[in-house]
Order: sequence, then C-alpha cells, then structure tokens
Amino acid sequence: MSRKPYKGKKKGAGRFVQLPEWLQASEAWATLKPGPRALYVELKRRYTGSNNGRIALSHREAAQLLNVSRNTPGAWFKELERRGFIRMTQGHHLGPSGIGQSSRWALEEVPTDNMKTAPKSFMAWREKKNPRTKTVPSRHNGCDTKGQLRVVGG
Repeated sequence: MSRKPYKGKKKGAGRFVQLPEWLQASEAWATLKPGPRALYVELKRRYTGSNNGRIALSHREAAQLLNVSRNTPGAWFKELERRGFIRMTQGHHLGPSGIGQSSRWALEEVPTDNMKTAPKSFMAWREKKNPRTKTVPSRHNGCDTKGQLRVVGG
C-alpha cells in the first residue's frame, strides 16, 4: 500500500480555538451553561495573539453568529464578566463619523496587549450555594400528638 507524497506547499490546518485543560477544569467553566460557552468561543476566535483588550464583538453580531435572538447574548456577556472570563475595556459608542462602534473585550486567561499578566479571575470564582437548614421545624406547632390517636367527626 503506497502513501501519497506530502505536498510541499501545503499550509497548516488553519486557525483553531484552544481551550486549555486548566480553564475547562475550573468550577466557573464546569458550571457554565452552553450559551455563554459558545459566546466565549466566538470571542476567543477573534483573538489573534496580539489584540487582547481590543477584541470587538457587538451583541447583534454575536446573536447572528450564534443563531439566537438579538437580545439573548446580553445576558451571556454579563455572565462571562461576572464569572471573570472576560472584561469590557471599552463600551459601545458613536464613532467620530456618527457610526456606532461595538464594545471591546479582553480575555482574562491571556496577557493583554500591553504585556500585563493575565488575571485569571475565573479560577477564584465559586458557585454560591444556599446553606442547608440545620434544624427542621416540627410540623405540629406546640401540640403533643405523639402516640395519641385522634378521632375526627365521632
């Protein structure tokens, strides 16, 4: 069985999105719903290695890319910010010619373009759990029905 010879001019496999194992093992990622995860992957796709802090993605564009309603990604952006995966570096605004400019984002897992170290604040995020009650109140308030048979309508 002969193999095809390697094509010398062949390029690499193309761009890809890398999600490190330590990020996926964090509690913040493990408890994250699929929608915000997909949004994070879209933000990471736009990261070129030198534009962290200047990643542009609007809510409407995110909605088109993820095939959801235009109002849906807003909550996902907030959730990713709350858990510490992303940070807004510049809010949406009107540009000099009056054309709207989308928000700029920074990924918290990689260093910013001014070479500040990555904060990785999502690693410290913990899910808030409601404390369990230590004592369960009795069902009968103050009445002693233990061992007594109560006849009703007799």
